[in-house]
Amino acid sequence: MKYHTIDEHDITRLKALISDPDRVIVREKIHEDYTHDELHSLVSSPDVLVEAITTEEVAAVVHYAAEHSIPVTPRGQGTGLVGGAVSLHGGIMLSLQKMNRILELDEKNMTLTVEPGVLLMEIGEYLSETPFFYPPDPGEKSATIGGNISTNAGGMRAVKYGVTRDYVRALQVVLPDGEVVVLGGKVAKNSSGYSLKDLIIGSEGTLGIVTKATLKLITRPAVTVSLLIPFENLDKAISAVPAILRAKQLPTAVEFMQREVVMAASTYLGRQFPDTGSDAYLLVSSDGPNRKFVDEALDEIARIALDHGAIDALIADTPERQESVWTARGTFLEAIKASTTMMEECDVVVPRDRIAEFINFSHELEKIHGLRLMSFGHAGDGNLHIYELRDDLDEAEWHKRLDAVFDAMYNKAIEIGGKVSGEHGIGYAKRPFLTDSEQSSTMALMRSIKHAFDPKDLLNPGKIV
Repeated sequence: MKYHTIDEHDITRLKALISDPDRVIVREKIHEDYTHDELHSLVSSPDVLVEAITTEEVAAVVHYAAEHSIPVTPRGQGTGLVGGAVSLHGGIMLSLQKMNRILELDEKNMTLTVEPGVLLMEIGEYLSETPFFYPPDPGEKSATIGGNISTNAGGMRAVKYGVTRDYVRALQVVLPDGEVVVLGGKVAKNSSGYSLKDLIIGSEGTLGIVTKATLKLITRPAVTVSLLIPFENLDKAISAVPAILRAKQLPTAVEFMQREVVMAASTYLGRQFPDTGSDAYLLVSSDGPNRKFVDEALDEIARIALDHGAIDALIADTPERQESVWTARGTFLEAIKASTTMMEECDVVVPRDRIAEFINFSHELEKIHGLRLMSFGHAGDGNLHIYELRDDLDEAEWHKRLDAVFDAMYNKAIEIGGKVSGEHGIGYAKRPFLTDSEQSSTMALMRSIKHAFDPKDLLNPGKIV
């Protein structure tokens, strides 16, 4: 597709579409942060940054872009790790950060309606004074809900509660021609034709731009308690997971971590983790209506873990203890980032019984290629986060080793029945791995869907397909 190059006439027209022309920022005045996301190796600048504050502004900008064949890249906080919010072809970057209002709490229908720029942490804070609870719990709490919807983010509570898609009731979406549609509604079930709403979720801004979302809420559990379970090695830790997930009460979260990541988090936070003497750990939480219910669940989980070789089962049943272990878990990514000069991530999902095999395979790759790796992940759903660290490698050697490790890991994930992205999307960085991992007919269907929504390939071009 040949795109129109933005000129001064376009800038003037775009400023006329926005209530405050200062929210149209041009080329050299655009902050460097908008040239990349957390994948710092992919850098490309938009020609113009538009900071929208209403659906009408988004629609007007997208309509103008459609008329003049200008690519549009929607962007939230830019916390992604696959280059999904980078303007590969210049054009317009449409920032939704300032569309950050919580619009309605509907207590009767148990829904929360928000704009896409609302942060995940802001939803948690807002609901903390209510009886309601939004379960999806991705690790990056400063991400926008629009970004979570765009990647179908999962997180630590996915074992029991599911992922973002399970909690989106309705979306207001600006289509690639600028038309505004509402998909879904405040209904608990819907079999009215194709689920277009669910196509938008996880589409990374390639099919439409979300400008409002109605989220399903549930009643907040009264009690949450966690267990930190140390093991001699990762194989023993992972061997316990299937049995834990067959317990009478399904745990809220089952996370795995190894000692090197725990130590990195302790250094980063400047505080001691409750246990640092073991090679591997499971962090399990359970919630419920009362302490008796939760204690019974955790007693069973502790017994199962000990039967599978756990060294101990340490209970975190006070706010201070809970905060200690979960704060450390929540800072793993930042701690790893702080320990090196640059990092890349392999985010795969594999069958739960193959987690240890995959992690052990990554350790072999570390030795073969001389590239330092650190990993943690969601043992309850097989979603692994393996980080490749540059340290002091020069540019050429870094990319040589990185490419070799990535190829091996994604091929291994496919070989054992996994997928190339668990929750961070495809963006730009994973396009070749997606193509290699899916049948050609599946990729043809994806391209057909993209063409049906966006025949001129204007919305976030160069991503996913």
